[in-house]
Amino acid sequence: MTCVLQISDPHFGTEQPRVMSALLRLAREQQPEVILLSGDITQRARRAQFAAAQDFVTQLPAPVLAVPGNHDIPLFNLFARAFNPYGNYRRAFGNELEPVYESAGLLVLCLNTSRPSRHKDGAVNKAQIERVAARLGQARPEQLRMVMQHHPVRAREQSDLTNLLIGHEEAVPRWVDAGLDLLVGGHIHLPYVWPLHGRHGDSGRSGWTAQAGTALSTRVRGSIPNSVNLIRHTCEQGQHSCQVERWDYKAEEDLFIVSHTDTLAISRKVEPVNKKE
Repeated sequence: MTCVLQISDPHFGTEQPRVMSALLRLAREQQPEVILLSGDITQRARRAQFAAAQDFVTQLPAPVLAVPGNHDIPLFNLFARAFNPYGNYRRAFGNELEPVYESAGLLVLCLNTSRPSRHKDGAVNKAQIERVAARLGQARPEQLRMVMQHHPVRAREQSDLTNLLIGHEEAVPRWVDAGLDLLVGGHIHLPYVWPLHGRHGDSGRSGWTAQAGTALSTRVRGSIPNSVNLIRHTCEQGQHSCQVERWDYKAEEDLFIVSHTDTLAISRKVEPVNKKE
């Protein structure tokens, strides 16, 4: 079984030490193959906040793939925002803003959807869309094909429509047709799983998106507690089984507990990448 832990929006600078300790225990107990850190790693992109995040990551028991969120670009330091927006991020997490992870049963493609020219909105451009589609089309049938970015592509609440990734209308159906199984993101601190469709709607191929809540921050959304996602996947004789487990932090017990599980239907009906409408 492949196990992936998704951590999002920890907002170091507002992290809670007890929650952080509980999350480290969960990670060590579950022993994921890889850990995904889907943006807003810091609250204000300060060097000390990235240092705290880096220290946390070094305690995790698996490789970590990270992408920046809008909070990981300086807000008040206008010179840094204009000329070196990812300086502190790169100091902590390396120069690669769009890492890739691949194993026998898993392919994870990461996208940087943050934009220094925007305050909070994210965007995807044509080159990113086509690069991801091409790589999805090269994946092996037994692999779970994932994309990680910070900004959401589907809204469950009306108020989140303005938070959707700019360019999602083109990107999502392109990626689903190319073979996307699961897109994971954060940004809105609201965990949910939602279906995605290709260019032919319900008659074509489908995929999924899984949003994660804030893992560590005091900046929770309403009554929703700190949470993370655990993604479990197996493929036996061509048959895929995939679950997304939402784990919520329970202050009374001081630990993360499974609160909900979604079982995802995984299709291997893939449209040719170069197909024209």
